[in-house]
Amino acid sequence: MFKRTLAFAACAALCLSTSLTHAAETLRVSAIPDEAPTELLRKFKPLGAYLEQQLGMKVEFTPVADYPAVVEALATDRLDMAWLGGFTFVQVHLKTGNAIPLVQREQDAQFTSKFITADANVNSLADLKGKTFAFGSVSSTSGSLMPRYFMLQDGIKPESYFSRIGYSGAHDATAAWVQAGKVDGGVLNASVWEKLVASGKVDTSKVKVFATTPSYFDYNWTVRGNLDPVLVEKIKAAFLALNPANPAHKAILDLQAASRFIETKPENYQGIEDAARAADLLK
Repeated sequence: MFKRTLAFAACAALCLSTSLTHAAETLRVSAIPDEAPTELLRKFKPLGAYLEQQLGMKVEFTPVADYPAVVEALATDRLDMAWLGGFTFVQVHLKTGNAIPLVQREQDAQFTSKFITADANVNSLADLKGKTFAFGSVSSTSGSLMPRYFMLQDGIKPESYFSRIGYSGAHDATAAWVQAGKVDGGVLNASVWEKLVASGKVDTSKVKVFATTPSYFDYNWTVRGNLDPVLVEKIKAAFLALNPANPAHKAILDLQAASRFIETKPENYQGIEDAARAADLLK
C-alpha cells in the first residue's frame, strides 16, 4: 500500500510538472472579439508563427466570446497576452494594477471612428435625430465609448436622441446592419471600415461615411503584469523588429492593418479612462 501511495504521488508530481512546463513553454494569446472569430484567427496566424520563431516557444491563440472574457482571462492569468482596445486595457489595468501595454500600431496613437449611413439624406448627426443607430460592443473603445463621449460633448445623449439604439457586437456587424437597412446609422473604427471597403465587403455606392471623430489612443498588445520580464522584453522586441521593408514582415503588418508597431505606455490611455468615467462606464 505504501509503495502504491508513493507511486501515485510520484505520478501526480510528474503530471503537475509536465503541465506547468507545458504552460511555461506556451504563450497563451487572445484578442477582443471586435471582428468574427474566423477573421481574428486568419489575421493572427502569420503573426503567431513569427512570434514562435522569435521567442522559441509555442504561441497559442484562443478566440473568446466577448470583451469581458478577455479582461477576466488576463486578470486571472489564464492568458499571457491579448490584443485590447483602449477601454478594455483600462479595465484590465484597473482590475490588476500591473497589466503592461507593450506596443501599439503607429496609427493607434491617432485613431478615429467613422459614422456611417445608407440614407442619402443623412449628412450629419443632426439628420439622424429620432432615427435608429448602432454601436459595436458596449465595451468597444472605437465602436462605442469614444463616439459616445464625443456625442455627449456635443450635447447628444444617444438614448434620448435616437429612436432606438442597438449594439451589433462587432465593427463588421455594424457595417452590415447599416448596409442592410437594419439601422439608419452606426459607428465603427476607421481601420475596420477601410478594410471592409478595400475587400469589397461594404458597398460604398450604398453606404457612406458622413462624420469622423476627433483622434484618440486606441488598440495595444498587453501582457499580464506577472509574466516573466525577460519574456516580456523579447515579445516587445519581436513586435518592434517587424519591418515593412521586409516582404514577409509586411505581410504580417498588412494583416494587422499596421504600418509598424511602436512602444506604448499606460499614461496614453488616461484620456480613455476619463471618457469612460464621464460616460458612467467605470465605477
